Amino acid sequence: MTLETRAQSRPLLDPPIVRQAVIDAFKKLNPRLQLRNPVMFVVLVGAALTTILLILAVIGQGEAAQVALDNGVSPEAAAQASRSSAPFIFVITVWLWFTVLFANFAEAMAEGRGKAQADSLRKTRRDVMTKKLSSPQRTAKYTLVSAPTLRKGDIVLVEADDIIPSDGEIIEGVASVDESAITGESAPVIRESGGDRSGVTGGTRVLSDWLIVQITANPGEAFLDRMISLVEGAKRQKTPNEIALSILLSVFTIIFLLATMTLLPYSIYAVSATGEGSPITVTVLIALLVCLIPTTIGGLLSAIGIAGMDRMIQANVIAMSGRAVEAAGDVDVLLLDKTGTITLGNRQATEFIPVQGVTAEQLADAAQIASLADETPEGRSVVVLAKDKFKIRERQIHELGATFIPFTAQTRMSGVDLDGRHIRKGAADAIRAYVEEQGAHFPQAVQTVVDDIARKGATPLVVAENKRVLGVIQLKDIVKGGIKERFGELRRMGIKTVMITGDNLLTAAAIAAEAGVDDYLAQATPEAKLKLIREQQQGGRLVAMTGDGTNDAPALAQADVAVVMNNGTQAAKEAGNMVDLDSNPTKLIEIVEIGKQLLMTRGSLTTFSIANDVSKYFAIIPAAFASTYPQLGALNVMGLTTPNSAIASAVIFNALIIIFLIPLALRGVKYRPVRASALLRRNLLVYGLGGLIAPFIGIKIIDVILAALGWV
Repeated sequence: MTLETRAQSRPLLDPPIVRQAVIDAFKKLNPRLQLRNPVMFVVLVGAALTTILLILAVIGQGEAAQVALDNGVSPEAAAQASRSSAPFIFVITVWLWFTVLFANFAEAMAEGRGKAQADSLRKTRRDVMTKKLSSPQRTAKYTLVSAPTLRKGDIVLVEADDIIPSDGEIIEGVASVDESAITGESAPVIRESGGDRSGVTGGTRVLSDWLIVQITANPGEAFLDRMISLVEGAKRQKTPNEIALSILLSVFTIIFLLATMTLLPYSIYAVSATGEGSPITVTVLIALLVCLIPTTIGGLLSAIGIAGMDRMIQANVIAMSGRAVEAAGDVDVLLLDKTGTITLGNRQATEFIPVQGVTAEQLADAAQIASLADETPEGRSVVVLAKDKFKIRERQIHELGATFIPFTAQTRMSGVDLDGRHIRKGAADAIRAYVEEQGAHFPQAVQTVVDDIARKGATPLVVAENKRVLGVIQLKDIVKGGIKERFGELRRMGIKTVMITGDNLLTAAAIAAEAGVDDYLAQATPEAKLKLIREQQQGGRLVAMTGDGTNDAPALAQADVAVVMNNGTQAAKEAGNMVDLDSNPTKLIEIVEIGKQLLMTRGSLTTFSIANDVSKYFAIIPAAFASTYPQLGALNVMGLTTPNSAIASAVIFNALIIIFLIPLALRGVKYRPVRASALLRRNLLVYGLGGLIAPFIGIKIIDVILAALGWV
């Protein structure tokens, strides 16, 4: 599923979420909550002040009354002047409150989408009774206890149809487990002790057989509990980039606040010195301040960060922090495991190469018979290739009356004895030994083919019937379709891809060339992976890695972005900062895209917001000082109806632009695999120029509407 498709999997403005977000927007008016966002706190204080000014204006004691009294007007006329200014103050006050509410609504919408996901996860958590064992043997005595009473180190027995009570490690047994409650995948998975698939998650269900599980989490610390708290955003902390941007916005706000505070005494002095005009009002100054500070990005910043984590959730990835999501967007190096990530995960038969005197169809027929009882993916691929290339019908094992020879690590070959035919299939040296034991010769031409296949990074399997070698089957790691193009996209983004494999150098080089990765690490050990990551980081690079095994834990702990498969071990999960619920190794590429999209969205809207402020400056400054300096009317390049109309239109536009940008903040800007320099040029052209033009158009339209309605 593509990034855009995932983003559309849930309605952007889901009605239940919208209704709750409206309620939450009012709850977030709490000043203690608003203090976390200095920009919007200033707007909240401004809205509160204009509300007080509105009340004074209505009762005849507003700013206009004081100005009138200073000009020798009677108290009754002054009170009437105060009341006549009330409609303008009312418009400003209402839209300042809307500005704060719209910013709260954006944050509540982002949180609401996460809470909806958390509610669905919470439904999977059940208070079940489980069998607590006295010792780690299935035959040991057990007592039925409630799952929340279990502690780390307790041992439980879970059998078919039982719910696994909490996170744990399997210490004995093998079973089929339904993890759909966590991953959404309907297909069951195999969990067993002693390997990389020994970790189990609370809330999943055993479908068959039994498991003895040692609990690895105390109540409230289980994976599902952490998922719920993370999705709800309770533990979400601002990332370094977000903190830096918040500081920048706060500095802008303080600068404009100080500048605005000096304007009132300056205006009073100018009027008293010239004897003309009237001082600027506090209402206008508040409107000026709100329009000049970066309210657009200030109102959307939190929503952008939360929405970034939500997009991870939609991709079935749990990020342990917003820092991990952001780091994914800054990744320079991707370390990808070969098997299951770059290749399909199992070698497939791709070609039959017969010796002289044997047809390819004869070789395929013998190879298929020898593979009928081989249930490995490689064995099944031989059967399928023979059927596809030569229409050889797959025969039923029980109808042949054959004796099948299973593969063993000692013989390194398998085969079948049927009607006097003794067919063997296996490694070249094993088949050589087999035919030479019977006094036959292993052809040099076959050895040449074997060596050639090995040099290409593929695996040769030799087939012999009785004493005669029939030919070679080529098994090959199949590189996933489209993966080379994906690596090309990453390269255009400036990201280096490194394939990690335990294969020998020849095989690793062949797969790396076919897949199009930038580099590879062959015969990789845990120490080699850790060393590679440290070397890259010492060079100033951010490194991302994926893994699932205990042997991956050191490298995962060192990586900047560490994606752990949900079917991985507990040690791997504790080392990583993201968990892929789908256990799909290629998800790492999508995670980087989501991180990039988060940074692109924040950068784009910041550019738009700053450009917006520049345009609003030209609209509101001439209008704000028109009462003090009537000559400034010449700067009314937008042809706005009145100074009051200009100020009100700018304030209304300032509020509405937040609500219009909420869908973009939640959905994110469209992801494009481009370098930072190209992205900067695009942002300046699209969002910078757009931010400059939009206020001129929007403010003019609002001014026309206000004038037509006669509101200002």
